[in-house]
Amino acid sequence: MPGTARHDREMAIQAKRNLTKTTDPVERLRLQCLARGSAGIKGLGRVFRIMDDDNSRTLDFKEFVKGLNDYAMMIDKEEAQEIFRVFDRDGSGTIDFDEFLVTLRPPMSNARKEIIMQAFRKLDKTGDGIVTIEDLRGVYNAKHHPKYQNGDWTEDQVFRAFLDNFDSPYDKDGKVTTEEFMNYYAGVSASIDTDVYFIVMMKNAWKL
Repeated sequence: MPGTARHDREMAIQAKRNLTKTTDPVERLRLQCLARGSAGIKGLGRVFRIMDDDNSRTLDFKEFVKGLNDYAMMIDKEEAQEIFRVFDRDGSGTIDFDEFLVTLRPPMSNARKEIIMQAFRKLDKTGDGIVTIEDLRGVYNAKHHPKYQNGDWTEDQVFRAFLDNFDSPYDKDGKVTTEEFMNYYAGVSASIDTDVYFIVMMKNAWKL
């Protein structure tokens, strides 16, 4: 599978190590998420999504702090205020959580972004910027999946489970956007030090 358990473990260990060194509150929050593996940032997104009762896709400070607590993030009130201020660029008292999750994403070099986009384009057969089950039919072979082989799942269920890896956890619609694909690989990328190694891994995983 494109994101391996080993990379996840390495990244989590590395993040925990770096946590003891950093004083930047946003970086601390990022590392706390990454310490949970490449889905850590997505997980925080899910918590915020559940709390967004009015579907405004924004959070005020109270909701923001509650979300951090619900996700068991070790952050005191002063730090939370500082982080909130960084994201509340216009001083409106609310933050846009899509923007928040993108900023929380570990930074990546252009070389990495380019190879991630190559993989996305390979999956996106129709070229409309969204990967669906239909797109996967010619690219991903479901017949090797153990659950397909033992008769538990149909081919479509295998495709759906595959897409769910990349899909936003709070909004699983069986469609994966470039943004969601990037978010997933930003987590994987954080565990891999060199661009060369990351690119080789992507080329092997997606036969690019």
